[in-house]
Amino acid sequence: MEEFKKLGLSENVINALRKKGYVKPTEIQQKAIPILLEGKLDIIAQSQTGTGKTASFALPIIEKIHENAHHVQAIILTPTRELAIQVSKEIESLVGKKKLRILAVYGGTSVSDQIVHLRRGIDIVVGTPGRVIDQIKRKSLDISKVSFAVLDEADEMLNMGFLEEIEKILEKTNQQKKMLLFSATMPKAIHKIAKRFMREHIVLELENKELTISSTEQVYYEVMSHDRFEALRRIIDVSEEFYGIIFCKTRIDVDELTRKLIDENYSAAAIHGDISQAQREKILNLFRAKKVNILIATDVAARGIDVNDLTHVVNYSLPQSPESYVHRIGRTGRAGKKGTAVTLITPSESSRLRFIEKIVNVELKKQELPSIEEVINFKKKHITKTVEQYRKYGNSKSYEDIAKEILINNTPVAALASLLEYTFKSVLNPNRYKEIKVVRESHRSSRRDRKDSFGNNFRKKRSDSNDDSQSNRFNKKPRFKLGRPNSGDNNRGFKSFNKKR
Repeated sequence: MEEFKKLGLSENVINALRKKGYVKPTEIQQKAIPILLEGKLDIIAQSQTGTGKTASFALPIIEKIHENAHHVQAIILTPTRELAIQVSKEIESLVGKKKLRILAVYGGTSVSDQIVHLRRGIDIVVGTPGRVIDQIKRKSLDISKVSFAVLDEADEMLNMGFLEEIEKILEKTNQQKKMLLFSATMPKAIHKIAKRFMREHIVLELENKELTISSTEQVYYEVMSHDRFEALRRIIDVSEEFYGIIFCKTRIDVDELTRKLIDENYSAAAIHGDISQAQREKILNLFRAKKVNILIATDVAARGIDVNDLTHVVNYSLPQSPESYVHRIGRTGRAGKKGTAVTLITPSESSRLRFIEKIVNVELKKQELPSIEEVINFKKKHITKTVEQYRKYGNSKSYEDIAKEILINNTPVAALASLLEYTFKSVLNPNRYKEIKVVRESHRSSRRDRKDSFGNNFRKKRSDSNDDSQSNRFNKKPRFKLGRPNSGDNNRGFKSFNKKR
């Protein structure tokens, strides 16, 4: 903990960090904390999720604000309610013995309950722009005396169309406050906000100049639109332990893909704007506990989800912008673990993928999908490994009597083969998979996959009405002129082979 002490943090905060298992500060913490403690400069920090940015602003706020101030001392804005909850809980875990009150303010929950808490006195408010504005209008939230104003994931809030709300909120604060702005990318609007509302400030950039995460392998597969689901199944089925988020463009796409996966006996659940907050939290708890290992989501719905050990992020629909790509893949390859970001594209989307690669400064590796035979062989090897693990670590003695009885009239090989057939027949059935059409050069100009400027098929127009409402707000004024993407067992999860008969 010596490195944290050198940053100028108190013993109270050091003890809180020690209890949470912190060992040494991350790069953004090392750079931001001393500046904020000194209090002379505001900060713009280019930092992604998973880099320790929450602690980098939470710790100085905890150190600098006072107990029993009887007014809100810090306002922290986040793009989603999930991130608001996450940040508020993180701050609560870091206050140590200091008596500070933190409240998360977001939509989908009782306004009156939040008003009651605000009137009792809150030191730090963490909230989404919409609900914060609402509470300000109700005069239940006064931020005129705040010492700190923080914009967390500022680019995402701008992408969601919250610029006007952010400006209105910041107008309600005082000019003497310290202001912190954290963003994975730096669109021009970020600098406009800084110019208008910040005092003298410094821009902090991490040593890794690329917007992506080095521990994440980034690959793509080129498939025809009608083969997208089959391609996804093969990707999942040749993964040792697939645990990831799959991104779709619209709510309808999310529901359709979730239904298809569940019909094939995958452990999957959906997250989008039509799901209630209570149901959403229930699904996320199941996902964090790995009782559900595949989460299908829209961009807006997935913001704020913080899970450190995801093995995969899959772009089932191509992201609408380079920023969206960065935020999607930033959810895997965290905490020193390796992750894989998979992007599925149709032939007509290759130029848009090249554009994302150029802006993000990375080259995705093109890979060939495994054949049906390769998928089946992988499953056979996984079965062998699973059986061996059960032999070593399982409680098989209770089955020895029935095993001896079976072996009276059968050879060991015949008995085991019959048992494997009974248990894994459907899993190893190659007929469960469909042949995937090989993409040829001629398909890249084929009319059947041509899109208009919004990414829709010429032959069949699709309605935008299924997009998340916040995403629609952003689509009215896109920062990048990208065509909008075409949205086109856990039988491999060998822990549950017997689920479907």
